[in-house]
Amino acid sequence: MAAVPAPEQTAAVLMAEIDALGDPADAAFLQRFFKTGPGQYGEGDVFAGVRVPATRAVVRRFTGMPPTEVALALDSPVHEHRLAALLVMVRQFAAADAPGRRALHEAYLVAVRGGRVNNWDLVDSSAEFLVGEYLLDGPGGDDPLLDALAASPALWERRVAVLATFAFIKAGDPAPTLRLAARLLTDREDLMHKAVGWMLREVGKRVDRAPLLAFLDAHAARMPRTTLSYATEHLAPADRARYRALR
Repeated sequence: MAAVPAPEQTAAVLMAEIDALGDPADAAFLQRFFKTGPGQYGEGDVFAGVRVPATRAVVRRFTGMPPTEVALALDSPVHEHRLAALLVMVRQFAAADAPGRRALHEAYLVAVRGGRVNNWDLVDSSAEFLVGEYLLDGPGGDDPLLDALAASPALWERRVAVLATFAFIKAGDPAPTLRLAARLLTDREDLMHKAVGWMLREVGKRVDRAPLLAFLDAHAARMPRTTLSYATEHLAPADRARYRALR
């Protein structure tokens, strides 16, 4: 069987391939699922109706896209186009040398601060790598970038900060997660409650239960209900009940 030639590595071709997979019924469902109505966190976002596995399959053939073309896809109003661009960046980051990783990291921060990484799936598929792994391999978890993002008034910048710490958790270092979790306990957004609780749960699951329990001993009484529920999900029923009773 003859090999399938690689597509032209441009944003236009990438976006056209994504659009060709779109399904109107899925688009309608995804617009509801990602809360795109007036006043909701994804207000105004537009979906082609392409599920993530299909998007990932397309992206595998576009890892050679130059930065200018990735930026064009990131500027698209269509959600799946922006997701595809971010997935391209993640794949490029995994194969890049140190200067290449720095360039991708900096381009990602421009996209985040420019409001193009603007829903939870976009953050969750990219922040761990393009911020977390970059810091893990270089500046470290004490770098002020994480705290600056966590202090941002923009929801998605704060979520990037928390999800970036997943890279440190996987490397056995819970300190960045615990530091940000403590400062974000008063965050008013439910999506942040979920993100913080999720990362705390992963500390107990992947690193050590002791730092999670110490954090809960110190903070459970004032943790948002959702954060506490996520954080204690893998504890024994008696321990979950004890911490939840502290609220």
